[in-house]
Amino acid sequence: MNDKALRLGTRRSRLAMAQSGQVAEAVTRVTGRPVELVEITTYGDTSREQLAQIGGTGVFVTALRDALLKGEVDFAVHSLKDLPTAQPDDLVVAAVPVREDPRDVIVARDALKFTDLPSGARIGTGSPRRMAQLNSYARGHGLDIATVPIRGNVDTRIGYVRGGELDAVVLAAAGLNRIGRGDEVTDFLSVDTVLPAPGQGALAIECAAGNADLVAALAELDDPFTRVAVTAERSLLAALEAGCSAPVGALADLLADGQTVKEMRLRAVVGTTDGTRMVQLSTTGPVPETHDGAMALGRELAAEMLAQGAAGLMGERAH
Repeated sequence: MNDKALRLGTRRSRLAMAQSGQVAEAVTRVTGRPVELVEITTYGDTSREQLAQIGGTGVFVTALRDALLKGEVDFAVHSLKDLPTAQPDDLVVAAVPVREDPRDVIVARDALKFTDLPSGARIGTGSPRRMAQLNSYARGHGLDIATVPIRGNVDTRIGYVRGGELDAVVLAAAGLNRIGRGDEVTDFLSVDTVLPAPGQGALAIECAAGNADLVAALAELDDPFTRVAVTAERSLLAALEAGCSAPVGALADLLADGQTVKEMRLRAVVGTTDGTRMVQLSTTGPVPETHDGAMALGRELAAEMLAQGAAGLMGERAH
């Protein structure tokens, strides 16, 4: 048995290190090999510009993929919602482990719930998707909120609330759970109110397509249900020709009858960031048996959304 350490490429952020550490333990469990973390700085980590301005979330992925292609690392862990929908030929997503909680949450002052925020409350988020849905919900429920664009890591964002500059910030439940800060959440945003980013809460473990032994070993960490759900969500995103920073929310969930999974429901939303114009649709059908089936489900719902004018709500479309 090869007991040479496997090199796992990871971003340096606290969240990325936590995610990668959890995956490293799992990989050691299935391969018997030690895993060492190799920290890689990406353009997205060093740039202070708004994420939407620097090319969306692919900015976090390119440096990791370059390291994989050069053989500097053996595999990499990405947040799936950061992964561009186009997959390079020479790299493969060998595993999509079981998904964490896909919901968005708020961390608000005085432990407030979203609907209890005072009139004129300032809510921080760097995500056009979150802005669109929060503003739409507020408009429909007579709430008066202002969404404020912010960047930064979890500490920075929560710091705006603790320091009194903002009334609340919106974050992903999965990220807070992975760094052990889930207890700071003051409210979970129901997916009926805010649909998450495609792939939110899921991780992608990527390696060189030519490394058959490693591909096979990592595949043991794959969760087929999570994979088909995120494949459908990302197929929808790709078919809308929307970049990762476009205001698109999507969630595929499995509808079970007791212990038996019967169907998959895919819901999606596109909207203008002020929340005035939204296209929201869903489709339910048998759980796709294949990658192609999951891709088709996403494409079909995207086509219906485009037919209802979704393209005009997304600003710049990805090319």
